[in-house]
This record gives sequence, structure tokens and C-alpha cells, in this order.
Amino acid sequence: MQKNLPTTLGALKKTGYKVRSIKDEMRANLTHALEANINLFDGIQGYESSVIPQLQTAILSKHNIILLGLRGQAKTKIARLMIRLLDEYIPIVEGSEINDDPFNPLSRFAKNLIEEKGDNTPISWMHRDMRYTEKLATPDVSVADLIGDADPIKAATLKLPYSDERVIHYGLIPRSNRGLFVINELPDLQARIQVSLFNILQEGDIQIRGFKLRLPLDIQFVFTANPEDYTNRGSIVTPLKDRIDSQILTHYPKTLEIAQSITTQEAHISAEVLEAVYCAPLLKRIIERVAFEARESEFVDKKSGVSARLTISAYENLYSSAYRRMLLQHSKSEFVRVTDLMSIIPNITGKVELVYEGEMEGVSNVAQNLLGKAIRSEFLEHFPDPNQLAKTKQRAKGPFEKIVNWFNENTLFLNSDLSLEEYTSRISQVDNLQEVVYANNKGLSEIDTLIMMEFVLHGLAEYNKLSKFVSDTEIKFSDLMNSMLNRQQPNEEEEI
Repeated sequence: MQKNLPTTLGALKKTGYKVRSIKDEMRANLTHALEANINLFDGIQGYESSVIPQLQTAILSKHNIILLGLRGQAKTKIARLMIRLLDEYIPIVEGSEINDDPFNPLSRFAKNLIEEKGDNTPISWMHRDMRYTEKLATPDVSVADLIGDADPIKAATLKLPYSDERVIHYGLIPRSNRGLFVINELPDLQARIQVSLFNILQEGDIQIRGFKLRLPLDIQFVFTANPEDYTNRGSIVTPLKDRIDSQILTHYPKTLEIAQSITTQEAHISAEVLEAVYCAPLLKRIIERVAFEARESEFVDKKSGVSARLTISAYENLYSSAYRRMLLQHSKSEFVRVTDLMSIIPNITGKVELVYEGEMEGVSNVAQNLLGKAIRSEFLEHFPDPNQLAKTKQRAKGPFEKIVNWFNENTLFLNSDLSLEEYTSRISQVDNLQEVVYANNKGLSEIDTLIMMEFVLHGLAEYNKLSKFVSDTEIKFSDLMNSMLNRQQPNEEEEI
């Protein structure tokens, strides 16, 4: 706390301190930030021309706000950053449960204390970090939790009748007076709980059981919800919806570059791992493409969304997979291989909600399918389309022909635990693989070349030029036609 702040009501009066409502306080601080070109929402990427301007407008209008969006769209993070718009410290009546303003007390405790001590009333100072309250809406939340209720223990201890308002135990909302109060997933509140918020949002007061009580609370409300639930068909009470002033729609990153920047910012990877493990931009882009593909997939529930947490956790797993290999090989550095993309399958399966068709397909198969589509899309950024080449008269002279032909008589096995020497040896034996990489990608380092060489094999498999079989321990590349014939031939047991 800052030094030399007044500690009594009389000393506070002498400073000429003027109390502002929280909405006026936020408006004034935002005005100053905009005039000074200060970004109070740094770390929120992709919303510079959409969500942030709308949010700033709502704050300037002194509105209560709801952020509507699918999961993983930084709604809660935005709400938490709003505390930067508050003054660093505000004065409260010391000991007050509801952060009473010394010049305009609301609770019976604060009124009695000021009446008794006058200018000697003790004052404490509340930091802005303490003025933020967040509650996740769940079906078991009660009116007593949010608003308050009579406390029989307090009544017995103080020997007070239940008609005395001093027996009230205040809920979270009154205790958030002069602060930010955030309710996540608002429609999950039961209808009767939503109704209890009507007066607070409109008239600014609360009602607790039969008490003749009016507390004009000073609160900035921020709500979050899924758009599908926030409709008449969902679980929102229409009068409550009508009382929330500004409705702001969030969205997922619109470009791979923004998505990649967010993932890099939010991923928790130790400096030790970052220093020892190299991850090529190619692989980072494939991770982001997985999320983009999932959001368009017919197997994934679009109403649920695909959280940015998918790519963040996948990014962390990708580094960890390479770091694990480094430890096993007792080496001092390592790089992420395309084979390591198998390590992100658990991240995909744990982060996508499937529709009926996806459940019939199987979550692991859907995850493999999404990863394959991501590889397929990224392949065209670096190499010509194999399907288009196949349609031309010069297909026999195509860049991939020698690679495909090599697999007519050879099979390649890769796994994530191979040493660098063995990995390089196996990749390098494929005919014309390095030449194709050099012909289509300039200025690659030795490591990037190896990564790109393996990527060619995965890409050709996705375009049905090679067969790729993935097991728990390894990936097998082979000739497509022979693999199909082998699958069609019954084994001896089946013939018997």
C-alpha cells in the first residue's frame, strides 16, 4: 500500500478525495488510456478490430456486459484484464463486509460506526486486485450464495431478532460492492437465481428474504455465455437478457498467424526445453491447422467449439515428445520431427466434442483424420498438388514419381525414439526425396531439410500415393497398391 494515505474519515475529508462509482471510475481511466495510446488489453490477440473496440465502447457507455462465445475464446481473460481500468486503491470503512464508501455507507455496521466515531472512523485502503470476484454458474448455486440470507448463528451470538438486518450474511454480490463481478456461463444458473439478479441490474439494489432493505450496490457486471445457450431456446430468462446493456460476440482466430501467436504466448514450456528443442515453423502451422480443420469437421460439434487450449496443449506435448527423446538418447539438443505429431493425438481426443457421426467413427480415428487433413492442407504450401500432377500427360516425370516407385520394393519404418543417426539414415535412403525438397523449398537448414523430407512422405500418404499405417510404436510407409492387395487377401486361418 502507498504510504501517507489517510487512515481516518476526517483525514480523508481534508484531502478533498472525491468518490466515483465504479462505472465512472472505469470510464475515466479508459478515457485516459485511449488518449495516451495505452493498451490495457495486451495479450488479447485477434480482437484488435472487433471485440476490443466494442468492449471499450461499452465501458465508455457505463454498461454491464456479456461476452458471448464458444469455449477457448479468451472471455474470462478479457474480464480479468478489466481490473486494470480500476483505480489502484479506494478507501473503505475498515471492517466493512461490503466495502462501504466512507462518504455514503450502505451497511448498518458502517452507518453505526460513522455515527459513533464521526471523523475518527477508521479507514482502510483496498487494492484493485481485491475488487475482482469471479463465479462459475452451476445448477447448485443458490440465492444465498449470490445475494445472502439470514444467519441464525449470528443472530444467536449477537442476541438479535431475525427482523434485525445485522443478522444478514451477505452473499458474493454484496461483498463485491464497488468492484467487478464476473459470472461465467450465465445460462447455467437456475431460472429462479437469474430472477434474483433483476433488481440488481436495473435498480441497483438487492432483496433478501423479508427484510425491508435497500442496498444500491455499485458493481460492474461482466457475464460470459455460449451463444447456443443464450437464446429463448436455451436457458436464459428473457427479462434478464433485456437488462444486460451490451452483448459482445467473441470469435476464434481468423488466420493461422494469429492463432500461432496466441499458442506461442499461452503455452507453458520451460526455458530449459525451449533452449534444447527446436520446433520448425512447419510443425507449428500443422498444429494450428488441426484446430481449423476441427472447427469445420462434420464429426465435431460446432455448437461446442474447439478451444484454443487444444493447440496450446498440443504445442506443449510436441516439445515434450522431442525432449523425452533427447533424454532417452542422452543428447544435449533435439528437434521436433513430423513423427512427433502422433504425441498430440491425446490433446485432440480430449478437446473435441463429437456429433453422432463422429462417435460412430471413433474419437481416435477422428483425431487421426483431423491431423491428416492438416498435413494435407499444409503440404500444398510447400509442394505441388500430387492429384493435379496425376491428371497431366507428364505424370511419369512428376517430382514424386521416383519416391513412389522406391516404395514398390521397399518399406520404411519410423518411430519417435530413433536416434538422430538412425532417423537420418532411414529417411535418406528414399530415392529423390532430398532433391524434391530442395527443388521446392529454398534456404533450408540441414535440420529443416530432414523435417521436410519426412513431411513429404506423410503428405504423399494423405494424397493416397503411399500407404501409411500407424501403430502404438511406429509408423510404416509402404507401396499403396501392395498394401491394398495384402488387406484384401485372407489369411490362412480365415481360409480354413
